[in-house]
Amino acid sequence: MRNVELHMVATPKAVPELRQRLHGYDYDVRLCATELLTNVIEHVGDGTPVRVRIVDRSGPDRARIEVTDPDPRGMPTVLSAAETAECGRGLVLVAALAERWGVEVGPGGKTVWCEVVRGVGAGRLRRGGGAGVPRPALTRGHR
Repeated sequence: MRNVELHMVATPKAVPELRQRLHGYDYDVRLCATELLTNVIEHVGDGTPVRVRIVDRSGPDRARIEVTDPDPRGMPTVLSAAETAECGRGLVLVAALAERWGVEVGPGGKTVWCEVVRGVGAGRLRRGGGAGVPRPALTRGHR
């Protein structure tokens, strides 16, 4: 795969657009990217400018998904959603699919990222792996 960098506005209609623009990537990459974008819409605000990056890591079997927004506050948190809740499962899915995930905070905003091993995450999720949701890695400053 190739590295991708997209600049977009975080709106509900941008979610299916992002999924379509990442059609060459597997399901885990597309799901993690759209969940991270949805978190920006829900917790930073509809209309927030974002950068979405997909970076191949250590060969074609690994990918890092990054969503950067301009708000350094509002750190993402994995919460337990009630069975009847209509939202609140995005980061649980990301944490279950990703090998690791975290947040990088800098003066111009924050980047929420995750790394997936292609072709492994969805199977791990279906088998019930990832139940112990890891805490994110938190770093300060820009790369």
